Formats: sequence, C-alpha cells, structure tokens
Amino acid sequence: MKQELETRVAQACQVLFGIETTVELARPEERFGDYASNVALQLAGQMDKNPREIAEALAVKLRENLADQLSDVSVAGPGFINLKLNDQALKQSLDTLPAKSLAGQKIVAEYSDPNPFKVLHAGHLYTSIIGDAIANLLQQAGGEVHRVNFGGDVGLHVGKTMWALLRVLGGEKPEKLRLIPDYQRSEWLAEAYVEGTQAYDEDETAKAEIIELNKRIYALHEQHDHDSPFAQIYWTCRQWSYDYFDEFYARIGSGFEKYYPESHTAPIGLKTVHEHIGPVYEESDGAVIFDGEKYGLHKRVFINSEGLPTYETKDVGLIMLKKQDYDFDKSIVITGNEQEQYMAVVLKSIEQFAPELTQATTHLTHGLVKLQGGVKMSSRSGNFLRAVDVLKAAAIANQELAGDDNPVTVLGAVKYAFLKNRMGGDIIYDPKESVSLEGNSGPYLQYAHARARSILRKAESTPELPQAASFEAGERTLVRKLSEYSEVIDQATRDLMPHHVCTYLYELAQTFNRFYETNRVIGDQRQDVRLALVSHYAETLQAGLKLLGIGAPDKM
Repeated sequence: MKQELETRVAQACQVLFGIETTVELARPEERFGDYASNVALQLAGQMDKNPREIAEALAVKLRENLADQLSDVSVAGPGFINLKLNDQALKQSLDTLPAKSLAGQKIVAEYSDPNPFKVLHAGHLYTSIIGDAIANLLQQAGGEVHRVNFGGDVGLHVGKTMWALLRVLGGEKPEKLRLIPDYQRSEWLAEAYVEGTQAYDEDETAKAEIIELNKRIYALHEQHDHDSPFAQIYWTCRQWSYDYFDEFYARIGSGFEKYYPESHTAPIGLKTVHEHIGPVYEESDGAVIFDGEKYGLHKRVFINSEGLPTYETKDVGLIMLKKQDYDFDKSIVITGNEQEQYMAVVLKSIEQFAPELTQATTHLTHGLVKLQGGVKMSSRSGNFLRAVDVLKAAAIANQELAGDDNPVTVLGAVKYAFLKNRMGGDIIYDPKESVSLEGNSGPYLQYAHARARSILRKAESTPELPQAASFEAGERTLVRKLSEYSEVIDQATRDLMPHHVCTYLYELAQTFNRFYETNRVIGDQRQDVRLALVSHYAETLQAGLKLLGIGAPDKM
C-alpha cells in the first residue's frame, strides 16, 4: 500500500508540475492521518514557489486521483500533506506482505565466529542472536541465505592452550584425555587458555615454548598429521570444542551450514597475499605488510617474520573461499566494534585486487555485553561472563519471578533483551528486567501472544474479516498499527537492524491492550470483526517473534 501511494503521489507531481521526484511517505501521529509527505517542501526550491501553495494544489489532485483509497487529504504547517485511508483501503493494507527485495540473490551471513580451545562468552551469544535475526530478515526478503561460521583452530591462542594442556597431562600423553569427563571438557580448555595466556605474558621461557608450539600446530595441518601423540591431543581437543559449539547453538536455536577453520583459510590467504606482493602488499623487516596509511587507515602485518599468516591473511583467505563456495551477491560479516578498523584494513587491501568482493561485503559491528555496573569481560584473564552464564542468570531470575525456568521463556527473554537495542552500542544485561512480564521484554510479548490465543480459544470459530468491513475508532487504531508490519520488516531488512522489529511488536502489543480494555470481543455485536482482528494480531506477533528467533507459545 505504501509503495503504491508513493508512486501515485509521484505521478501526480509529474502531471501537475512536470517534475520527476521520489516520494517517501512517513507515518504521522494518527490524528493527522495514515501517511504524510513533505514532497511540497522538496519541490519548493526547484519551482521557486511557496510550499504551502504547492501542497494545496497537489492535495486537490490527490483527492481526485485517489478517491477510491483516501477518505481525506489535508495540508498542515508549511506544506505537509496528510493522507487518510478509507476503511476499504485500510483493510487491504493488512494483506500487504514484506517485499521480496532480495529474491534471487545469494547471501552469505557470517557471525558468531568462536575459536576452538576457548569458551563461548556472552559476546558470542550476542553475535549469534543478532546474526540469526539478520539472517532471518534476509531470508524472508527472498534471499538465498547461507549461514557460516569462522574460527581460529590455529594461531597463538591455540599454542597457549596446548602449552597448558601438556603441563596438566604431564607431557604428550593423549591417553590421559580419557580421564576428563564430558561435562568438564569445555571448562578444562578454558582454564588452560587462561593459564597459557598468563604464562605467555609473564614468563619469557614459556613464551618461547608457546611460539614453538604454534609452529608445530601449523605443521600438523601441513603434514596431515593425525597420529603423533601431540596431534592426537590437538585433534581430540579441537573436536571437543566443535561438539561444545554445536550443543550450544542447538540450545539457542541457531545453526550453521559451514564452519570455516583458520587452518583452511590460511593456505589460500597466504597464496593470495604472496601473489600480490609488490602492487598491494610489501615486504618489511622480514614480514609482509599492507600500508593502510596510504588510504587513511593504518599498517598491518599479514605474514609475520616467521613466515606464518596473521589473522589478516586468514580473513583474506576466508573471503576468497566464501566466494568460491557460494559465488555470493552479498556477504554480511558481523563482529564486535573492536574489529572495525582491523576489517577496514583487510577489506581495503582486498579492494586493490578484487574490488567486486569488497563492494559486495558489508561489515556490521556491535558493542560489548557488560554486566550490571558496566564491567568489561575478558577471556584472557578469565574474568568474563560465559554464554551459558547469561542463560543461567535468566533462568534463575525467571524461577524467582514465575516459579519455573521454562526454556522458551528464558531464551526469549535473553534474545529480546539483546535485540531490542540498536546494534552498535554496548549492552548492559539485567536478568530480572529481561524476564519481567511488564515493560518492553520478550516474556511480555510472549504473554501478549498467549493472551490473544486464549481469546480466540473462547470463540466457537475465528471468522475472516468481512470484505466490506468498516471500523469503529478503536478498531481502526489497531488495524492501522497492524498495517505497519510489512513496512517495518522492509525497513529492518534494508537497515539490517532487528531492533526495528522489537520496537514495532512492543508498540503493537500496547495498541492491542488499549483496544481490548475498551472494546469487548466475545459476545459483542461486532464480535466477528473483532475476532478477526485478534486473530490477525496474534499472527502478526507470532511472525515478528519468529523473525527474531523467539518462540510464541499459545499458553503461558
């Protein structure tokens, strides 16, 4: 409906003034109408006329051309044009679906990106949740979405963990791994990483040993060694990490089509960087760098003096592999804000020899997840909030509030608490606030859906909205809000910002509550119309929550 009206208003401008223009309708307060346009103010400069005069002339034309859709066209202020839909057009707007703007496009969505040999922290949980929601939006817009994951199964962090593991095992003794219970494996690896990191920072001897272990780990992959005692420890612990990741992703309703380990991306990254030494990359003190300062960025090392690839080169290999595997039209990469400058350098280097890849890549960043009080977390020191800790805190808070730890409610609470914030800033997670049935929370919306389903269960049947339905004031307000759904989804998809969906669903629930307080449904003479609206409301809530990855239970 909105797009059709924008086209019709633009056509009226062409007929009246002979000017081609783009019209974007906004949603004003209901008392002003259903849509508003400032096109008269835009045209005033080109026509050297008073915008109010332009708006008045355009309003006359729109009343004539859109009499079948509009019940009123008014001019306000210096030249704003307000449009009010008639009941028939308003009803038709309920049937408008989100645009399939990405139909036929292949899209790779990369997010979460945990490293084996380390534990999943709250930041991974946040990235997974928002990545899933963005991927859902892209998919509903018709995109062929491939969800992938990337992580470091080689690199210094693995060397640090392996150093500590060998100390605990008393040397290269893989048989001792059998003594580690399943439930302790991820914790054991996390503790080893912290110990290895501290040793690397504080002990020069340990640092040298870790550097050598790092080289041995790369050699395992180059030599395809799976049999030596050292290799058995490495491959077993790497698999433990992957199993742990899979279990957690299943728990939060996430999942990935492909996992790219750095051991796979490093070789193609090294090959690509070496091929472009001279025109793009340059040798410096035994290393290979990219001089980002030429482009207003900063220099970064891509191959270190030991001949090993850095994260930068592994990311070069990653984008090459993703293109090779999926031949994508768009690539979405979601990371923390701290990766913004890093990725800018990596992409700028790729731009020099494969500009089509960087043009198709969008890098989205988010802030830190903090505890109440703004405490920053760090896996390096062991002072961090694990992903499972967030879910546990929500479960405890829900137990205290509602007397249960329903996983659908708990997970919905956490997801919504993260998603309702505009991506980019830091998030301070409050478990009690997240599980509250009052205010802007996931459980509030889940309860709103369950309440609507309860109303529908009381009726013998749920009728369709009559073809020629007319609406009373309270009904019209609800229908107007329901009609915004497709526009909000389109905007969230364009902006890659799921918080738009959260804001809308909360406003919709509030609108329905006001409607239900003053408009009887069951037993009223307008029962059929109102039941149809309740049904449409419940379906809209369910669809929106599904895009966010949140369950919509029929009962709570």
